[in-house]
Amino acid sequence: MATPTRRDFLQQSGMGLTSVALLGNTAHEHEAEETQKTGLPPHRPVDVPGVHAYPAAHSVHAGDTLRLHVSASVPYELAICRLGPQFDDPRAEEVQVEFPAQSAAPHPIYPGSYIHVARSLQQAVSAVSLEVWLRPWRISGVQAIVSQYDFPHRCSLALTINDKGQLSFYLGDGEKYRAEWEHTTDEKTLGIPGPKGALDLRWSHLVAVWDGRCKRVYVNGQQVGEWKAQQPLHWAAVPLRWGAMGEEGKATRFLDADIALPVIYARALTDQEIRQRLADKGLTPPRGDDLLGCWPLAEERGDRVADVSVHQRHGRIINGGTWMIGGPSFDPHVPRFGHYDPEKDPKRGHGLRLASDDLYDCRWPVRHEWKIPDDARPGLYVARFRFEYGKAERYQYVTFIVKRSKRQAAAPLLVLAATNTWRAYSSTPFAIPPAQRKQVWGTSGITNGPTNPPAYSFYRPHAAGQGTYQIGLHMPWPAASPYVLYGGPTDYSHLARAERPLHVWLERQGYLYDLISDFDLHQQPEILRNYKAFIIVGHNEYWSIPMYEGLQAYLKQGGQVINLSGNTLFWRVSFDTEGTVMECRKVDAPGDQMPPQRRGEAWHSQDARRGGLMRECGYPGWQLLGLETLGWNNQGNPKNFGPFIVENPNHPFFRQPEDLRLRKGERIGEAGPGQTPAANGHEFDVRLSTLARLQQQTPPAGAHLPNDPPGIQLLANGVIPWKEGGAAFDYFMRPVKPATDQGAEMIYWERPDGGRVFNAGTIGFVWAMLVDPRLQGLLRNVLAHFGIKPQR
Repeated sequence: MATPTRRDFLQQSGMGLTSVALLGNTAHEHEAEETQKTGLPPHRPVDVPGVHAYPAAHSVHAGDTLRLHVSASVPYELAICRLGPQFDDPRAEEVQVEFPAQSAAPHPIYPGSYIHVARSLQQAVSAVSLEVWLRPWRISGVQAIVSQYDFPHRCSLALTINDKGQLSFYLGDGEKYRAEWEHTTDEKTLGIPGPKGALDLRWSHLVAVWDGRCKRVYVNGQQVGEWKAQQPLHWAAVPLRWGAMGEEGKATRFLDADIALPVIYARALTDQEIRQRLADKGLTPPRGDDLLGCWPLAEERGDRVADVSVHQRHGRIINGGTWMIGGPSFDPHVPRFGHYDPEKDPKRGHGLRLASDDLYDCRWPVRHEWKIPDDARPGLYVARFRFEYGKAERYQYVTFIVKRSKRQAAAPLLVLAATNTWRAYSSTPFAIPPAQRKQVWGTSGITNGPTNPPAYSFYRPHAAGQGTYQIGLHMPWPAASPYVLYGGPTDYSHLARAERPLHVWLERQGYLYDLISDFDLHQQPEILRNYKAFIIVGHNEYWSIPMYEGLQAYLKQGGQVINLSGNTLFWRVSFDTEGTVMECRKVDAPGDQMPPQRRGEAWHSQDARRGGLMRECGYPGWQLLGLETLGWNNQGNPKNFGPFIVENPNHPFFRQPEDLRLRKGERIGEAGPGQTPAANGHEFDVRLSTLARLQQQTPPAGAHLPNDPPGIQLLANGVIPWKEGGAAFDYFMRPVKPATDQGAEMIYWERPDGGRVFNAGTIGFVWAMLVDPRLQGLLRNVLAHFGIKPQR
């Protein structure tokens, strides 16, 4: 059933178009104009100074059109470039097209999630009750729980919470705000989480009642405030909002909290009814003709929330929110191993997590378009913005992939860009880039933009402490710049720059290759069958089930995989149907965004399937590539990187067609002892048997450590000097202390299920190719054995 419009409601209730005009033409026309521009109801804007941009898609076919969404508070120059044949050399960027000097064209962002109910309350009532379950995160200032209220001139109803744990209850005549009609409870009426964040969370049952004479507020069945209130209650013609209120026509004061089963009654609930509703723990929606609205939040995905009352006041979630968190009756500490099905849990209930900084789409207009030539070479490209900010020249690089033309035949070799990981680490998308092109970004990004815009990622929680379970694709991703470092003193990178040495080398050697993004593989997993060999490179950590199943099918059909990545196939992701939001529920491993005590929130909203580690979701990386993650080193310490030690010098990969003349025990893949580049770092993978040797505890309850699949050949053993730093883990991600300098394991595997795999097991492999010709010779041999020859 289509959601009724506000016009439908007004006509059904006897209010014709003349009555609508009386509500204020000018205000409604302004709101309609803003809604048309952004696709959102009027919303508090946040400016983002500087120059920021994102491509409409991570990848574009040659022959198609690149579209760039841009916000610029200052003038800039723009060039579209293909990254050139020299690694780390901006002078070698191959300019494809230049745009004339561009004037400033700033666009704000609109962060903050809430439920917008356009069909707001209108009918006259002599009493009203508000009910909701609330689990607050860190509250900043005053935040709205529910409102039909637009400060200062259209104020009817508002229930708010502040950072002292006080609740305020306003009822008015729908006109100008009057302070005497707002009443506030004592401090600490409601507990606000402390430093432990998610571990301090508590659900509270809130009820606010007005019986025509008095207002009362209840928390968990106890009355915490009572005030005389005999003023008239008239409904202002503004939206009903859960998790926000209006100010000057725009939604603001967004709530940082989880909510469950919000209800509005056209009567005053009794003390006994309140106690009964408390005991129900939010599992049973109330019934009756006196409901003005009831939203069970049972959808668990999407942006529509249904009102089950006769009024059908269906809501729209603005800026996403987070589903699949359970309700007040749910114990989220579910077992790590074993079977748990949210749909079969009678006490799970439903809830929705709101965040004042939720933002998954900037909604900026397209400012630049470029028709990519049909014969454009596949590869990494950038939109290079040059501008002045803070009296310094700066560059903003917007990375994107050009794929081969749809009319061109496939190359023999397909290379996968780890775009999911680039996104996962984009902690500060609105940061002002430093004046130097090379920039060190950590897991938390760099200094946030001056207006404190949203800054969260799969490594950094939301501002109020909510773990990050999803990120938007229609957002800037400056962390994907080809000049972003991860370890300053070592000159090390793990995102887009980490993959560049491979592209440069392939082109210099004359190998033809196609390039795709992770999302391309997610959308079209069968694409692999078009290629003789498939290279995974860099830090390809985040995989979806379609990506995994596509790789699995390719190998079973005899496919050949060259893995030059570390920490590969580690976390599971999923995407919404529009391909604009990537979801990842990280738990039970470093980098997690939920503590184990909240593991019940690990099920994705996009597909309702278990999230977390790929191997604990039923999709172990070792079954496809033979290895699993061991740990990481200290990326800022050159002495904490290491080479490979040759174990099987007579393997054909070391001897044919080029004889690399290596001996057992020889070191390869380093600039020199204690120097970088070096192949082993920053994250690296080993066989299951190696993890078993390192394991210092019995497996957790309900779990077991699998054995190595048959047929794996160890070619070389990596070195990580653990005394210099780093962290190692067993198969169950429990810390271990290796007795040796165990690093990555380089393997060759002819899989019994089909396909062949060469796995270098470390992010640093192609980086070390810059300084060791023997690694280059090794890769030439692998390609030759896989039937890939250079074209010159």
